[in-house]
Amino acid sequence: MTSSKSSARAPVLLLGAGAGEATCGILYLGAYLRRHGVEASVRLFDEDVTATDLRRSMDQLVQHVRPRLVGISLKWFHHVARAKLICETLKRIDPSIVTVLGGNSASLWWKELLGWGTVDHVVMGDGEAPLLALCRGVEGPPNVVSKAKPVWAPLKYVQGPSSDDVHYSHFDELFLSQLDLHSFSGWVAPGKGCAENCLYCGGARGNQKAEFGRAKPFLRSVESVQKDHREVVPRAWQLRYDFSGSSAEFLQRAWGDVDLSRHATTYFLWGVPPKELVATLSKAFGRVFMVLDIGCFSQAQRADLLARGLLKPCPTDAELMDVIADCRRYPNVELEVSGIAGLPFASFETLAEERRLVQRVLDRGCVVGTQRLECQAGALVTEHPGRFGMWAEARTFEDFVDAFSRRPISGDGTVPMVRFLDAKLEAAVEETCLELQHQAHEHHARAKALTLAGRTTLKAAPAARTQVSLGDWLGRYRVPAKLAAEPVTVLRSVDGVGLSLVPSIEARRFRHAALQQGDEARALLTALESFSRPTTLEAAVGRLRGQAGLDDDAASELIEHLAECRFLVPA
Repeated sequence: MTSSKSSARAPVLLLGAGAGEATCGILYLGAYLRRHGVEASVRLFDEDVTATDLRRSMDQLVQHVRPRLVGISLKWFHHVARAKLICETLKRIDPSIVTVLGGNSASLWWKELLGWGTVDHVVMGDGEAPLLALCRGVEGPPNVVSKAKPVWAPLKYVQGPSSDDVHYSHFDELFLSQLDLHSFSGWVAPGKGCAENCLYCGGARGNQKAEFGRAKPFLRSVESVQKDHREVVPRAWQLRYDFSGSSAEFLQRAWGDVDLSRHATTYFLWGVPPKELVATLSKAFGRVFMVLDIGCFSQAQRADLLARGLLKPCPTDAELMDVIADCRRYPNVELEVSGIAGLPFASFETLAEERRLVQRVLDRGCVVGTQRLECQAGALVTEHPGRFGMWAEARTFEDFVDAFSRRPISGDGTVPMVRFLDAKLEAAVEETCLELQHQAHEHHARAKALTLAGRTTLKAAPAARTQVSLGDWLGRYRVPAKLAAEPVTVLRSVDGVGLSLVPSIEARRFRHAALQQGDEARALLTALESFSRPTTLEAAVGRLRGQAGLDDDAASELIEHLAECRFLVPA
């Protein structure tokens, strides 16, 4: 469907506010705009480490795309300071660019964001129809508040089960480089919203109602989710699903006739997963990684929070052990059990419970994920920590901007926490959390470690190998024209780790953080060739010494790196 106004504010560039992979929402938005006649491009993966890197990449993107409107996804609160820097940079490059913020945090903080002066519009709630209206220059677009008219109005566009025009498409046109497309982690959203009111979550039921107008979550139509799979499966190595993935029966219908046997899946869930869901995932996918959120590792504390209506449904310890036993029946299923340390109503007794349960989970071969309770904008415990005998390191918009302005723009560093007022309890929680994290890390390292003695036999096992031009891989806007045709060998391991090797280009001619170049690339290729047939570590080190000029320590380190990333596996 095309409109005479479809190019009023086009081309359009869609970005994430944070470093790394942006939310999949900008892919749904970009596809929607493309289907409605608006030229839209997406930069899904942001690799800028410093403010200088970000300014350089914005210059390159603006010069290449020539956008008249830039949409920035501000879903997560900890990207707020980086969103500010992006908007300031865009306006410095070209003050005529229309800047639009959207997402959960943008909807929560719309008034404060418009106060920056570098933000022209904020889209409240679901963004497809509002963004299209902005691109077409429609007066009074739904769900939009603007710098020129910063007045909130009730949401007019709220998606539901009948919103069939929201699905993936145009992946071959949306992405600005093959590197960006290969960085897509395969997210598919079978539904939207959340029915739970966990006290630590900024996306809980009450916030969904306030920010998106959704009284309850919904599943998209099977037909629209089938379109997602048809677009994603040929272009991604895995599929990822969040809590709203629904039942085994729904997923089977949503997969349609696509073959998933060579793909992996990561499935995030809570509660007690039905046995048929685990069986269905195991049968459909080559590898399955399930992440089960149990709230916290103390059963007594979980039960207390559940009884108060402050936590989503979680398994008891006995139910958790049954889930673990069921998952272990399938050799291609791996389970991670995750929880948050330092939730309200913790005690010295519940901390001891946490230690015991984590050890039981680790002893059964599972991965354990645990972290401290973070401040989430809009969450009950962040807004009112005093009710729970706690205090929050960040509560207001200004607190969050200040906290994240002091972090590197790459996102590395700590985030504001919610802590206990009782100093002894706070110290015990912190100590327990660090102990559990160390315990889980050590157990995981032992489980994954290979004994790389001199007579260990390994073989090369990259899951995918392709060759593309440097211009197509990085995007022609990043690469000097004289180097654009240079070949890049792209490898991916079974765990999704990627290597892009350009032996023909030394770093002194051109450098990019995503590339292994020159001698380093040649050594990696030689190492993999050394293991094309099952080979001992000792023999491969000798070959690398002769053909790549590496000493024994450097050769061993390179081989260990390839083994850790699963490019080499035991023969």
